[in-house]
This record gives sequence, structure tokens and C-alpha cells, in this order.
Amino acid sequence: MNRFARWLEARLPLRDNMVLNQRNVYILPTVPGLMLGATLMLLLLTSINYQLNLGYLLTFLLAGSAIVGMHVCHANLRGLIMNLIAPEPQFAGASATIGIYLQSQRRTVRHGIGLAVMGSGDWLWIDLPGQGSSTVHVAFRPARRGLHQVPTLTFETRFPLGTFRVWTVWRPAARVLVYPRPESLPPALPAGQPRADGAASTHLSTGGEHDGVRAYRRGDPLKLIVWKKVAKVDQLVSRDALQVQHLELWLDRAQAGTADPEQQLSRLCAWVLLAEQQGLDYGLRLGALQIAPGSGETHKRRCLEALALC
Repeated sequence: MNRFARWLEARLPLRDNMVLNQRNVYILPTVPGLMLGATLMLLLLTSINYQLNLGYLLTFLLAGSAIVGMHVCHANLRGLIMNLIAPEPQFAGASATIGIYLQSQRRTVRHGIGLAVMGSGDWLWIDLPGQGSSTVHVAFRPARRGLHQVPTLTFETRFPLGTFRVWTVWRPAARVLVYPRPESLPPALPAGQPRADGAASTHLSTGGEHDGVRAYRRGDPLKLIVWKKVAKVDQLVSRDALQVQHLELWLDRAQAGTADPEQQLSRLCAWVLLAEQQGLDYGLRLGALQIAPGSGETHKRRCLEALALC
């Protein structure tokens, strides 16, 4: 069965939107369905052998119910519209969430629709209202950093009798970016370096804090407040941006202090988050790749992306 699933998956196109129809919805009887079929054959043979009119009635009544249930079960998925919501980048070791927007144009409710990452066995079951929509989320855990294909998803239903299993397989085209896992207890940020013009007037301590501070001014952002010094002097003080701008903080792979390449990236990832949290301008050096110093969400994402694809 696993070999058949892999063969079927390899033949499916990559797409982020999918409408279920007769071409991509499959149906097979379940174990209870096969047992029901065997029971119907036994009832039919018994009725023929003993000429039981009520036996014929019961046999064809059950057979008719099973046939109607088969059509209802197939229609429960047929016509469903599925759209993928691309997952946000995640750190290695954390679960990435896949959002799926489901839409039904049928007037009646679709009951008992299950969805899961193919092969995971963790099913999420929902009921979709008639002519309605719903957004559902399933999670998967990427194995390592890098750019990963969103895993294959499967949908199924056994409504209403459980005698048939109707399912489909969906291969999304989207990818998810996985950053390195940040080191839990990284060492202090490396010391700041004077700019090329030699106009530096202050330096970074080995603890990653600026020595140059000034009294708090109204309107200073919270990220510039030096909370450790606030605890000592019992008054608000801020980093001196006029002095800070003369320094460059470079996060260099050669300064990571470890020979393990993955550990180096993990430490650099933690340093990027720490520098951004402290409101510092920082640059990143990864061999031939160099990202100029900056700050902000866009700069942080650019650095983390470089670490993920390194």
C-alpha cells in the first residue's frame, strides 16, 4: 500500500489550488463495507435456497442502502474547492502550520471530512456548512533547515455509513523556509568594530551592550532603554544613538567559536535575534556572502534567510 501511495503521489501535479471532481477523487469499500457485501451474498443465497420473500426484501433493502450510501459518500468530497495558504517561515525543530481555505458551493452540509499530512496518521475532522467556507490548519515538523516542499496532504470521508472510503491526494506547490534552530544559551555578541572612516567614539562591551548612554528623552523607543543600568541607577537611560552610529556590529561565521557548521549557523541565528531585540545595527558575513549592517524586520528576515539557505 505504501508503494502504491508513493507511485500515486509521484504522478500528481504540483498546485496550490484544487477542485475535487471525478478525476481526482477515489473510492474503495472499507472492511465493514466488505463484510456487508459478504453478508448480502449470504442473505441472497439463503433466500434463493429457501425461497424466502422477506429474505429477498431485506437483502435488496440493505443493498439499496449501501448503493445510496456510496453515492452520498462520493458526493461529500466531490465539488470541494481547496486553496493553500502558504506557511510562514519557521525555525528548525518547531512545527510549521499549513493553512487551507475550503469552500463548498453545495447547499447541504458536508459531514465528516478528514484531512492530514499524508502518512502522519494525525487526522483533523471538520463539517463544512452548505455554500460556506472554512479555514483549517494542519502542522508538520520539517526535518532540518532549508527550503522544503510543503508535504503532500490527503482528504477523506466515510460519511454516511462507513462502508466506503472516499479520498483524494493533494501535492501543494508552495514551499516553506526553515531557519536554523537558534542556540538556547548563546555567548555574548561580538565586539563592535569602528567604521571604515575611523570616526568611532565608543565601543561595544563583551556583553553586547553599548557603554555610551544618556538620560532618557521623551519619545525614545523602548528598545533603546538600557534596562540593566536602569536597575542600578534607578532612572531611565537610553543608548546614545549619536555614538552608536559610529560602530559596526558584524556577525561573522569565523567568530562563532565552533567547528561544527550547523552549530555555527545556530549561534549566528541566535545572535541575529539578540541584536535585533537590542535594537542594534548589525551585518552578517557568511564566507563570500556579506549583508551590510542594518536593522528592522526586513533586515532580520534577510539575514535569517541567508542562514537557512547557506
